[in-house]
Amino acid sequence: MNILALESSTESCSAALWRDGRVDVREADAGQRNSEVLLPMIDALLAAQGVARADLDGIAFGAGPGAFTGVRVACGVAKGIAFGLNLPVAGVVTLQALAEAANAPRVVCCLDARMGEIYHAAYEKSGDDWREICAPSLCTADTAPELPGNGWQACGSGFAAFGEPLSKRYGGQLAGVTAGVVPHAREVAVLAARLFARGETVDAEHAAPLYVRNKVALSTSERAAGASQQDGRK
Repeated sequence: MNILALESSTESCSAALWRDGRVDVREADAGQRNSEVLLPMIDALLAAQGVARADLDGIAFGAGPGAFTGVRVACGVAKGIAFGLNLPVAGVVTLQALAEAANAPRVVCCLDARMGEIYHAAYEKSGDDWREICAPSLCTADTAPELPGNGWQACGSGFAAFGEPLSKRYGGQLAGVTAGVVPHAREVAVLAARLFARGETVDAEHAAPLYVRNKVALSTSERAAGASQQDGRK
């Protein structure tokens, strides 16, 4: 099975091609240029593997949560390709992709959501897959959901941005922090292959991002209040 996977929910943009268990990837630090980078990246990836778009069996994308525009870019490109080829689509939660990358039995994942908040989720290994312990949510570091037991491996940009309050929140429950892990198409492809195997896909028209935040911008007064809170933590 050939699955094309896309991920652009952060400043890191990536594409991966799953071919019966083998994964080839392309990636770039795209910043705000995900929409410019992603399509040429896909073409280069497929050309390097000698795979035409008509040879694809499905499309997967990092569904979020993450940067509003970046998540929409990956979803939009995935839908566009899938529509044209009449292919099924699988949306993969970016926080679960982080857990897959962390490669630990219990993983708590936090992405910096800006505005003083984090995207949070926690997963526990169950066979070759993951069991959701805490569903994806938006919260502040000091109100992050409670975790059962100990031995949690932490990962994601939220721990870089809010390491102190998160460490205080979870005390001795953390086994360590895996630095530098970001949502990547490689893990999206691995997780998507399991979804395709179980038939957990949708038609292109029903593919949609996962939003856990309704408000995507702050007013001037809210930004000022947030800056004051940040200064108070320094």
